[in-house]
Formats: sequence, structure tokens, C-alpha cells
Amino acid sequence: MSFETLITVAQLRSLLASGREVLLLDCEFDLGNPGKGPAIYAEGHLPGAHYAHLDEDLASPPDGTNGRHPLPAPVALAAWLRSLGLRKGQQVVAYDSNGGAWAARAWWLLRWLGHAHVAVLDGGKPAWVAAGLPLESATPGPVMTGDFEAGEPLVAMPVNAAMVLKNIEGGEAQVLDARDPSRFRGDPNPIDPVAGHIPGARSRFFRDNLGPDGRFRSAAELAQDFAALLGGKPAVLSCGSGVTACHNALAMEIAGLPGARLYPGSWSEWISDPARPVETGEG
Repeated sequence: MSFETLITVAQLRSLLASGREVLLLDCEFDLGNPGKGPAIYAEGHLPGAHYAHLDEDLASPPDGTNGRHPLPAPVALAAWLRSLGLRKGQQVVAYDSNGGAWAARAWWLLRWLGHAHVAVLDGGKPAWVAAGLPLESATPGPVMTGDFEAGEPLVAMPVNAAMVLKNIEGGEAQVLDARDPSRFRGDPNPIDPVAGHIPGARSRFFRDNLGPDGRFRSAAELAQDFAALLGGKPAVLSCGSGVTACHNALAMEIAGLPGARLYPGSWSEWISDPARPVETGEG
């Protein structure tokens, strides 16, 4: 059995107990302190997990015009995954301690490279710990290089700023913004040098995909939410830098609503050009 959206702690535990090799990716991160994620990983992570750094592994260097977390080059991403031992068809499980905010980026990237067998651990590390399961501090030793190669994408192709700008006039697609509602409204904040949102966008805070226990809400609930937001239009997913937007992509996949297109540059790219329009308010 393979997992392509979510995997529960019980399912992961059973999978590992069966002896099946699973590539575990610890995606812990803190946008305000990039060194914090690696430090938390070093303190304790799921046994055998490798660390996936948002800035260094799950993104390419920004140049000031392409957002804070540009997509990594597919060749480089595939090579990094092979260095962790990833083989064709192997199950990958990504997790974090933030409701899947960072793990969903890894999920989307692997599907972008054509790897179907990737899932986010529902509830993340907190759910693993709550189940009384162990953590370890040791870094995995050297592994045999895998045979993974990038294939046909399993996600809709991303959009760029020009396409989003054109959509403002045409309105064929609905932009959904995964940032918290205060940033969407345009309240002053330390992250965005220009506050607000893309004109015509609607707010879909990624945490609205989760229940009080930090696990994803049911497929039916998510489908109802997204249907109301989209009004029959296809979705373009945005956020601050193309990261938590992937959380909405995962939620839509769970809801049986595939085909959403990621805007990787998102708000941090959008505001790099002062000629692009900005809207404030509830939207």
C-alpha cells in the first residue's frame, strides 16, 4: 500500500514495522530564524529521518525578483533526493511540527518531479510524540545513492507573475492566499515590505485546513470550503513565498479537487515590481 496525500502515525508505524524502507524528511523550519529548524532536528527527530532545509534543499537562492523561496532546479532537487537514497517508487513521508506548513512544500515538490508515493504525516511530530513513540538525535549515516529520476509532473504546472497579472483582468481563475488574514488584509507586519494582496484574491489561511488537534479536517469539510471560495473557477495558490500555498494544494487534493496551480513566487515576488497592483482589505 502506498500513501499519496496523508499518512497517520499508526499507518507509518505499521509501515516501518513491516520492514518497508521509507524515506523520512524532517522539514522543521522557522521563517524568522532559519537556524532554528536544524537545531530542533538535532535535538530530536523521527528515527532515520533526514533533514530537509527549506532555504537550502526545498528552494533555490532568491535574486530579489523571484520571491523568497524560488523553486529548486529539478535536476538539483532530484540529485539531492538520490543522495538521501531515494529509489523509484519508494514511499516518502514528510513532517514538521507546524501542521504540515513546511512538509507540504516537500510533498508538492516530489509530485512536481513525478514521484507519486509521498505523503505528509498527519499531525506531524507532535502526533508521533503524543503516541509515545521515540525520537532520536543521531544523524543518519551514509546511504547508498538512489536511482530516482524526475518524471512527468503529477501537479498542474505553476504559473508566473505575468499569468497572474493577466488573470486580474480576465478573472478566469481564483487566486487563494494562504497567509494569515492580517497579512492578507494589509496590516503592518515585519515580513512584507509592502502589505496587502493580489487584487481579486481571496483569503484561505492554511491553518483553516486543520482541526483543533492539528490534523487535517475531513475531505468533505475541505471540499465544501474550497468550493465556496472558488465559485466554480480553477484555483491559483499563493502565499508569501510559495510554501504554505502548497498546504492548500494538499488540502484540495485530499478534498478530491486536484488541478490547482501554484504561484511559486507569490507575494514576495509580486511586490518586487512596484508596477504590479496591490489591494488591501478583506477582499
